[in-house]
Amino acid sequence: MLRSMKITYAFDLQGFPAGYSLYVTLLLGICIPLLAIAQEPPRPEIDINQFIAELFPVPPDDSEELYEALLQLYASPLDLNIATPDDLAATFILNEEQLRAFFDYRAKAGALLSLYELQAIPGFDIYTIRKLLPFVTISTKAVSIQEALKNPGQHFLMIRSGKLIERQKGFAPLDSNSNSVTRYQGSPFNGYLRYRNARSGAYSIGITLEKDSGEEIWHWNARKQIFGIDYTSFHAQILHRGRLKSLIIGDFQMQAGQGMITGAGFSLGKGSEVIRTVYRSTTGLKPYTSTTEANFFRGVAASWSITTRTDLTILISKTKRDATQEPDSIYSGITTSLPITGYHRTPSEIEKHHILREQNMGMHFVHRFSSQKGQIGLTMLHTIYNSYIRKRDLPYNRYEFSGKQNLIAGLHGDYRWQNMRFFGETAISKSGGTGAIGGMIASIGRRVDISVMARHYARDFHTFYGNPISEATRPINERGAYTGVRWSPSRKWQWSAYFDYFRFPWLKYQVDKPSRGFDYFLHLLWKSSKRLNGYLLFHEKHKQVNDPAAESNAPSLNWSVKRTAMFNIDYEIPLKCAFRTRLQYGGLKNKPSKGSNGLTIVQDVTWHLSKLEISARAAFFKTDDYDSRQYVYEKDMLYAFSIPAYYNTGTRHYLMLRYAVTKQLKIWLRWSQTRYSDIEKISSGLNEIDGNKRSEAKLQVMYQF
Repeated sequence: MLRSMKITYAFDLQGFPAGYSLYVTLLLGICIPLLAIAQEPPRPEIDINQFIAELFPVPPDDSEELYEALLQLYASPLDLNIATPDDLAATFILNEEQLRAFFDYRAKAGALLSLYELQAIPGFDIYTIRKLLPFVTISTKAVSIQEALKNPGQHFLMIRSGKLIERQKGFAPLDSNSNSVTRYQGSPFNGYLRYRNARSGAYSIGITLEKDSGEEIWHWNARKQIFGIDYTSFHAQILHRGRLKSLIIGDFQMQAGQGMITGAGFSLGKGSEVIRTVYRSTTGLKPYTSTTEANFFRGVAASWSITTRTDLTILISKTKRDATQEPDSIYSGITTSLPITGYHRTPSEIEKHHILREQNMGMHFVHRFSSQKGQIGLTMLHTIYNSYIRKRDLPYNRYEFSGKQNLIAGLHGDYRWQNMRFFGETAISKSGGTGAIGGMIASIGRRVDISVMARHYARDFHTFYGNPISEATRPINERGAYTGVRWSPSRKWQWSAYFDYFRFPWLKYQVDKPSRGFDYFLHLLWKSSKRLNGYLLFHEKHKQVNDPAAESNAPSLNWSVKRTAMFNIDYEIPLKCAFRTRLQYGGLKNKPSKGSNGLTIVQDVTWHLSKLEISARAAFFKTDDYDSRQYVYEKDMLYAFSIPAYYNTGTRHYLMLRYAVTKQLKIWLRWSQTRYSDIEKISSGLNEIDGNKRSEAKLQVMYQF
């Protein structure tokens, strides 16, 4: 595909006289309308797992949320003729210089007529365009809902199921010699169904159903929002109908500002993309289609254009949350925790299922400056529970949220000047706790990009749907400063690094004193050609943790050092085969202990035949214990995500087949197995397997209408 694009008009005008540049520009002005009449370049099918692995070689804690956000963007690609700087920045593909060049080009040349036209934009090389193509499209005119429904961009039904081959303890008969007195209530099969009917920029309708292994196949309790299958999600959205930018009913998320109050989608932290991850894009309302059974709104939301540059969004949500509740002498009952695992397999887990009612009312107001220079916005969110929430009476919980309601409000803004973007957000919660984040991203010529960011989250700052960049899993009790740099001396070489310093002014779980830490990251990327590339990575994190030898009444802290080193090389013959080799080392040392170390060697192979794609892996791993476990991305079925933990000593392999029966019907089969050489039982509790191997089989069928 891109080979023909390069032959057509992939020109580098640096060093040529102005007259030649004018000639080429005139030639493109004649050719591009003709190309627009011709067929657009085919939209490539993307391997989301590989895309994420390139951004975050060391998997982040919330990888599944990133996976779903990328799938949302892939399912509803951006229309380049109406996309905002925040929309394009959210892809993590374009730097500040490329963003400025794109919008300068669009302002001068008008609406794009073809995706081929991207090659006429200064700074857009073939490598960048190839990465961008799966996530963008071009619409030459607006269409009515009726016309859009007749010609959807995406319309499919997908069904998936699988199970572990070996029997887990939770599915075995009760044993009188065992301390366990319960078993899983449902079958060992898991189930998943997804239906989607959408057209980018016009509408989206979707249903997601999921049953985890061990959960009952059918249970109906409308009062608890349990509609047959354990987890049910639905949304219907219309877009760009005059002043109505978006109207969504059902399950949704919202991304505004730097994610201090409402942070969804790409709200992830530190990775190999050391520059753009510090900035959060204001992408507004998005359908929620993930199987993560928490942290989303359920209700109705709408966004209107008050003027051409000013938008107002209102949301109302009523949903049920899983909760752990206990009796209390003052209140009829209190909620001590909000589990987010989504598992409802045993009587105790089922007892917590959707017993807490949560209501949210929110507002977001944003005004964009002229010439795509930036924006300023106001966000408010009011959350009400029907049960008093109070965490267990422990020292590290002293400043955690307690009560039945929380109000949080904040201001955010960003401004672009030449190749620099300044951004920030500040917020205050009902408790009086404040949060603030501010920073800058800059492109220094074509070769160097830098990012700087500082953050402050008070010990009593309470945000339930916020997800700004932080070291901890939640933005509370933290101060930090981050700086990143990327240097691209040539198209073949790229060097990236970041350094992050953080402090926790109050106690944390298993850290009984105020603590601090830092981490740094080095990444060297080599792109020999479109077929061959590789990278080297080193990441080291230092954090203070409790000294196990200290007295309980006189806690002291030791340093914990976690290291990851990785070498990865990829070779691909387009449309034929691909090979990937990875060597990965990980170690954890809590001074003055000896520490734990682990090594993993992975070989992946993919073959493309006429209708069949075959993917396989063979991996060997050896770790001292679970502390030095290794996480490695695996290729999985479409809309499935897999990052298993490799620990102890053993091998891991999988084989996956994808067969296109017809243009409309595709089938996936996947078998995987982990075999250990030094243990006789795998896992513990009800997940325990008697033996040294763990195997899984999965089947997925997708029909595209």
